[in-house]
Amino acid sequence: MTAPASPAPSDKAPTRLGAAEIVPIVLFAGLALLPAAFGGRAYLLGLVMRGMIFAIAALGLDFLVGYGALVSFGHAASVGLGAYAVGILAAHGIAETLIALPVALLAATGFAALTGLVCLRTRGVYFIMITLAFGQMAYFTASSLAPYGGDDGLTVRMRDTLLGLPLFADEHAFYYVVFAALLGAYALARAVVGSRFGRVFRGARENAARLAAVGYDVYRFQLVGYAFAGTLGGLSGFLLANATDFVSPAYMSWQRSGELIIMVLLGGIGRLHGAVIGAIAFILIEEWLSGATEHWKLVFGPFLVLVVLFARGGLIGLGAQLSRVVRRG
Repeated sequence: MTAPASPAPSDKAPTRLGAAEIVPIVLFAGLALLPAAFGGRAYLLGLVMRGMIFAIAALGLDFLVGYGALVSFGHAASVGLGAYAVGILAAHGIAETLIALPVALLAATGFAALTGLVCLRTRGVYFIMITLAFGQMAYFTASSLAPYGGDDGLTVRMRDTLLGLPLFADEHAFYYVVFAALLGAYALARAVVGSRFGRVFRGARENAARLAAVGYDVYRFQLVGYAFAGTLGGLSGFLLANATDFVSPAYMSWQRSGELIIMVLLGGIGRLHGAVIGAIAFILIEEWLSGATEHWKLVFGPFLVLVVLFARGGLIGLGAQLSRVVRRG
């Protein structure tokens, strides 16, 4: 008597979607429907759009910190370079996306790759300090560009067009451009994390020596990952310059890099959708508190400390804890 054949893959019961899949779906669906729900509130849409722009940069930083244990305090330099690419080209009358976007991405990626050649030869606090040093070098270089505003920054007098069409001029259309860029960046980062490259990159965080022993060039994998994070920073800078019609050396400061790290921690480190949630939450909370009191930083700082100390996994972890309490109750 023969044993019954095992069921074909198509006969298996479908698996349920976990929180890791449901939360991003709900998040991006909500962002897509936001203009329809709050179409008349341009100010709110502008805040969320700004949060989405910074979320793209936070995705790159979360890839470094959460999956590679590479804490960079110079990530904002890539954002600033992307923004300055737009501003400098616009100052010379070039405002075409098909030109400005590749230049912004190449500038940010090239900077990340070149500085990564040096930074990734260090570890721990030395890595943090050298990324900070390169970031400040970019900041002071931008501050010295007198033809492009120097310390005062540079006004972008024309937003980029796409094949001559003023797509970025309409706020609702630009909102969906930013949304599409964020969704594409998230999908790309998630694909990279789940790829063979991503598995090696994550493995280097756990035990780089063991990976090197079995034949992987860990340094090369980390360098490509560092450059990839810079690319996302450049995309964020490109959109930021068009959203604010202004570029400034402050975009490259170590304080901005620190804010990006806080966004990642606030949302939940090592979760790509956590970086998106953290960036948008950071912008909204900052705006609300700054409108309530001029001493808003005295409130915001302790709040962030409490989140880090008691909400393991940031807002994502806090939500999971609350859902468990509700189920038990």
